[in-house]
Amino acid sequence: MIFTAFSILWSSLVLPLSAAPYSLSHTAIGAFGLAGAAGALSAAKAGRLADRGWGQRTTGIALALLTASWLFIGLAERSLLGLIVGIILLDLAVQAVHVTNQAMIMAVRPEAKSRLTAAYMMFYSIGSATGAILATNAYAAFGWIGVCILGATISALALVFWGITRRFTRQVGEADVA
Repeated sequence: MIFTAFSILWSSLVLPLSAAPYSLSHTAIGAFGLAGAAGALSAAKAGRLADRGWGQRTTGIALALLTASWLFIGLAERSLLGLIVGIILLDLAVQAVHVTNQAMIMAVRPEAKSRLTAAYMMFYSIGSATGAILATNAYAAFGWIGVCILGATISALALVFWGITRRFTRQVGEADVA
């Protein structure tokens, strides 16, 4: 779901930014990716937290940030600064969940890293494709606000899923793995 939310933003962002009132060039729109690059800095910190057994907590906080990021992203048609804040929060959250997911998954079966990575990346690709398809349809039907509601809904569903599976893993007595 995180890659669906990620793709919802990045595959549709060009639509409101290339339209009035901004009418930005593709080069200027591409520069918004630099704001997202700030989120990559969170990956190392999230990995260290996961290695210390804080993967579940880090994931929960990151999913809450992911959901909140859509409030700022929703300002895109009125505030580029709000959009940039939202992009930074979204990318930070996605990177943190991505890294903690991998750390926790690899800890379960270290001898199967290649297979686990392949399966994980398959779902990553499915999520990305799903996000792109849903975002363009949402934009065509409901505009930018529809895209943001979609992104916030997918992000909130990821947070709910995390909460449910975290509770389940505690009930069955498993370690810090969802």
